Amino acid sequence: MARDLTKGSVNKVLLQFTLPLFISVVFQQFYSIADSLIAGRFAGEDALAAVGASYPITNIFNAVAFGCNIGCSVVISQLFGAREFKKVKTAISTALISCLVLGSILTISGIALTPALMSAIDTPENIFSESALYLKIYIGGFIFLFIYNISNGIFTSLGDSRTPLYFLIFSSVFNVVLDYALVVFFNMGVSGVAWATFIAQGIAGLLSVVTLLHHLKKLPVKEKTPLFSLSLLKQIARISIPSVLQQSFVSVGNVFIQKLINGYGSSVIAGYSAAIKLNTFTINALYTFGNGVSSFTAQNYGAKKYPRIREGMKYGTIMVVITGVIIAVLYLAFNVPLIELFMEGDGSKEAVKAGSLFLKTVAPFYAFIGIKLVCDGILRGTGTMKLFMVATFTDLILRVVLAYVFSPIWSYGGIWWSWPIGWTVANILSLIFYFYTMKKLTKNAV
Repeated sequence: MARDLTKGSVNKVLLQFTLPLFISVVFQQFYSIADSLIAGRFAGEDALAAVGASYPITNIFNAVAFGCNIGCSVVISQLFGAREFKKVKTAISTALISCLVLGSILTISGIALTPALMSAIDTPENIFSESALYLKIYIGGFIFLFIYNISNGIFTSLGDSRTPLYFLIFSSVFNVVLDYALVVFFNMGVSGVAWATFIAQGIAGLLSVVTLLHHLKKLPVKEKTPLFSLSLLKQIARISIPSVLQQSFVSVGNVFIQKLINGYGSSVIAGYSAAIKLNTFTINALYTFGNGVSSFTAQNYGAKKYPRIREGMKYGTIMVVITGVIIAVLYLAFNVPLIELFMEGDGSKEAVKAGSLFLKTVAPFYAFIGIKLVCDGILRGTGTMKLFMVATFTDLILRVVLAYVFSPIWSYGGIWWSWPIGWTVANILSLIFYFYTMKKLTKNAV
């Protein structure tokens, strides 16, 4: 059900809108973590390393889906806030058609390039075949992930954050059950983990599209609208392309870092694989608040209600700081048991040491990255993409460069420190850009 985010108490509206998004991410990351956890505990440390080794490459594909999600969400939110419902319907169908075409191209090319991609990041020989197998199956289901992400972005742009939650709860639970059944009872190992994800994503993607098409009938538009608009596609692309580039460059940066980590052997890869899943859970949870603020900002930007955007920044910051601090305390207190959850038995000492050190290094800085993500959400919501990209690329470049500078000095522990340093510097830039953008909006409104 579409919801107007330009009216009502800002803190109440934002909390009610972002809470379902947050729960959705918790469930989404839950089954992502389950992939690695079940692989590590029931198929062994090498299986955990195999899933982890392909992770930065799967992130490149996810980056395209997520970047397009942002582009669709911002444009449709702005149109919805401006009450241009005819254009809203055309923008939605344009986004879905474009998604199917682009997703199909990426799926075919990704499967064909899998061996070359795994070789490019120096995947150890003892986990190469299983890593490549996992990646092929995962990419095979990418079109469903793409469809779900676009549909999710459209739902949130219309102020509906609950419908995607229902699909995520179902598919997440189903994924975990399939993971366990295929790995434990059918002894499918890494391929079982991949097929469980494929099937779960397929169900979520198809159900979300069917439901979205049904919801579109409720928009107050009686006459027939065009299915495709090149001008609206250009508007979506203007936001999507920088977002895709930003997400892709971050993922490519992670590929370089993964290549560096692969040099330390499968035990360190396994420890990093466990830790990065937990870290990704946190970042995506915080990202959810940023995305919620982005849709909130876009609707109010379209309605020219700029003071509400400042209020959105205030309450969004409160939410990410509280969330970041709570998770940081948990990770600092229980880092070793959390890493050992992913290991068969107690896992190798080196794997547990590497993973727990990562969590202890990055966890204290979660509140900082959370504030940056809220600022980024406002920059995206107002269409200020150049400044958004500058802050993000600064983080990426610093992390990659520092990882290669610090690793010869402090081994893989030096790589871990590239995260908080990059986050802190990028956070400062995002805050500066936020204040600049709001000053410019206020000036133009006078």
